[in-house]
Amino acid sequence: MSPLFQPLRLGGLELPNRITIAPMCQYSAEEGRAGDWHLIHLGHLALSGAGLLVLEATAVLPEGRISPVDLGLYSDDTEAALDRVLRAVRGQSAIPLAIQINHAGRKASSRAPWEGGTQIPPDAPGGWKTLAPSAIPHSEGEDTPLALDRAGMDRVRDGFVDCARRAVRIGLQGIELHAAHGYLLHQFLSPLANRRNDEYGGTAANRMRFPLEVFEAVRAAIPGEIPVWMRVSATDWVPGGWDIEDTVAFARALGERGCAAIHVSTGGVSPRQSIPLGPGYQVPFAARVKAETGLTTIAVGLITEPAQAEEIIASGQADAIALARGILYDPRWPWHAAAQLGARVTAPRQYWRSQPREYKDLFAGAAFGQR
Repeated sequence: MSPLFQPLRLGGLELPNRITIAPMCQYSAEEGRAGDWHLIHLGHLALSGAGLLVLEATAVLPEGRISPVDLGLYSDDTEAALDRVLRAVRGQSAIPLAIQINHAGRKASSRAPWEGGTQIPPDAPGGWKTLAPSAIPHSEGEDTPLALDRAGMDRVRDGFVDCARRAVRIGLQGIELHAAHGYLLHQFLSPLANRRNDEYGGTAANRMRFPLEVFEAVRAAIPGEIPVWMRVSATDWVPGGWDIEDTVAFARALGERGCAAIHVSTGGVSPRQSIPLGPGYQVPFAARVKAETGLTTIAVGLITEPAQAEEIIASGQADAIALARGILYDPRWPWHAAAQLGARVTAPRQYWRSQPREYKDLFAGAAFGQR
């Protein structure tokens, strides 16, 4: 069997293959509520044949949204809206569904990418005052965030817990905590953003403390069979920032607390980052985390070709690969990968007749007559 199409277990969740769909912000919610766009977006990706679909970064508090049009799961209204979408998706697909939960910290109150992605000042329509570990703006000229005090940190932690509980209540099967891409938990980890002089700043161990507290609280709040894992930025790509050695230590600490996997990305905390882009450029970081901790790892970053993905899994660099922009461009990527690698993939029976003659055994369970 193709290594890419072998099953994978995350805690109590069985994935049919090693292809995961990474969280991708849609900037299409209304006051945090999922709508018809999310139904269309998630619905067609749910027919892709991937082993796991992870919903976009979903805010745990209103002020934790990246933009005013971000998805949220922090109220009965936002829960009901997302529940409606997921019920429709589940009615047509058995793909495992997880969610990434997030607080944007100082990168909140931003415009959608097609509106420039710049910060909305707190006194401008649609904007609000942002929060961070330290009163340091993300970019020069941006509004200075408020440094979180103990009460604020408790509110954030409790927001993550409440969001995770709501996710479980509407049937989501896995929880990914977002500690990457320069958002709040990453801001606590990185010395570029965290200049605190209390027990949550200074040393790497202190900077890890709050993200670990959040993970512990979420893990304790939901049933044990539902996996909880973390997305991390393995390096800030800035001298003196968070790096792979810190990431390995953090992953070990997460593993000790029951973390089901590490989803390894990079960057996002500083506009000074210098990233050497290229095919699979982040995979070596996932490989190192896996080699040094033994944790299940998910690799991402310009993984575009089936043979490339197959080699990542076959060589033991990661346990799964994640697709983002690539699967938006080609929503049937897993079908095409299965065809190239001699594997089988799940597809809706309404589409069984689409398989090319040379791949007549591509779709699992496909059998039909024709009048």
